[in-house]
Amino acid sequence: MTTGAKRLLDVLSNAGIRFIFGNPGTTEMPIMHALRHFPEIQYVLGLQETAVVAMADGYAKASGRASFVNLHTAGGLGHAMGALLHSRIAKTPMLVTVGQQDTRHSHTDPLLYGDAVTMAASTVKWAREVQHPHQVVPMVRRALEAAETPPLGPTFLSLPINVLTAETTLESAEKSKIDRNFLASGLGELASALAEVPPDKLAVIVSDEVAASDAGSAFVEVADILGARVYGPSWPSEVSFPVSHPLWNGHLPTTAEGIRATLSGVHAVFIVGDNPFISYLYSEGPALPHECRLYQLTGDGNEAGRTYATQLACIGSLKPSLASLKELLLTSPKRNDVAKLRHVALIEQKLRHNALEETVQEQFSDVPIPPFVAAAEVAASLSHNVIVVDEAPATMVHMRSFLERVSINRYFFMRSAILGWGLPAAVGVALASPSTPVVALIGDGSALYAPQALWTAARFKLPVTFVIMNNSEYNILKRYSVSQGYEVGGNSTIPGMELENPFIDYQALAMAFGVPSRRVTHADEVQPAIKTAMQSGLPNLIEIVIRAS
Repeated sequence: MTTGAKRLLDVLSNAGIRFIFGNPGTTEMPIMHALRHFPEIQYVLGLQETAVVAMADGYAKASGRASFVNLHTAGGLGHAMGALLHSRIAKTPMLVTVGQQDTRHSHTDPLLYGDAVTMAASTVKWAREVQHPHQVVPMVRRALEAAETPPLGPTFLSLPINVLTAETTLESAEKSKIDRNFLASGLGELASALAEVPPDKLAVIVSDEVAASDAGSAFVEVADILGARVYGPSWPSEVSFPVSHPLWNGHLPTTAEGIRATLSGVHAVFIVGDNPFISYLYSEGPALPHECRLYQLTGDGNEAGRTYATQLACIGSLKPSLASLKELLLTSPKRNDVAKLRHVALIEQKLRHNALEETVQEQFSDVPIPPFVAAAEVAASLSHNVIVVDEAPATMVHMRSFLERVSINRYFFMRSAILGWGLPAAVGVALASPSTPVVALIGDGSALYAPQALWTAARFKLPVTFVIMNNSEYNILKRYSVSQGYEVGGNSTIPGMELENPFIDYQALAMAFGVPSRRVTHADEVQPAIKTAMQSGLPNLIEIVIRAS
């Protein structure tokens, strides 16, 4: 005989879960006490639930496997809902659990009780409550397997305290061995169709699903054979293609009109992965140009032809299916113009780099630092093994342009556009990537959603450099107001746009959580500050004062 809490930790241990991301309360005490018997599982304390879920999200994205979250009752779940919604949109595999009140008096509406299953249902793949300690092992196993089965995403279990403390028989808690790889059918037809499209009339779009499927190398080989320009999705979670590759043409715009203009002139679009056409602002017309043929390869049958009709969509695991597609393309008639297009792409890439550098030099001495220059100097300070986490709206577009020149390890972005993810996500990314430096670019507004994660970074001595891009305002909203005709000239008079009076002291905030900090006001200070911070191997915060644009 053993307790429900110990059975929970048994199944987690056998599933390879090494971290519990949580913020405990009374209903989680059975788990906290049982952890003494499971030294292989480490508890990662977050000081607020938004930070907890975002840390687990970053860990899952960087590790490529499901993470485990434990929150406290309906109140803790309520605090975490925004972050959990992000994880659903970003298709992050994680099991989120909530300690629930004792079911024997739930009918009396006790303190901290709430219908957690109903609350969570709109933000997860499925939600259940464990009603007996005998159910703990199969339900946790089922939840973890569902989280890692395409389409990936969070799952949810409510764990009543009387289920965790009750005794149950000892049964096998071993993890199931599941091979989720399956080869897509129709690849021969797909290869023939793609081979008939001239490289300069074909656009290839690589989505987040490629990185999530560990299919990046296989995709690069296919892209090289096709010789067509490669684009990323309009709103990515991470970059699935080397941004220094000459065929890389950046991410699609965030409006249907902009996407259509970018793809104008092509005869066919080949999407590898899930939906890349995510709009932010409404614009007239479709994202896909009229009479442009659409082909798709994805492991998620729900995504194929979801918005636009496909000429052919093949459903299968990306890694083996791309490898098979490569062999089929190699037997197709040789595409003599591939080398010529690649040469042109190299020239265009060099011209882009030169233009970027000229603009940097023109603006380098400006004070406050222009966002364009801030992004350039941050990128120039990075070494190839650095991981970048980006939630800085004022510099994100510039940053992606400059990353073309830096062979960084990985790049993660807020897929949902829900602010507050980036700072704590960087902590999870660092936990999943031991000894690898992480640079987190955070907007001054974004940094205030979950700064508690700074304390966790300090507690674990993680090599994260938090870079706060501070323009002392909600700059993205000001720019939006001007673009929509609400305001003229950029100096918005709309209430609630300014982050000053009183001044927010980010250095003091960092120091309060045990993180050393520094404030940078001139462009020539950026590189030395970031390099010194990364070389320390410890968490640091650098505030860069940038110009409002």
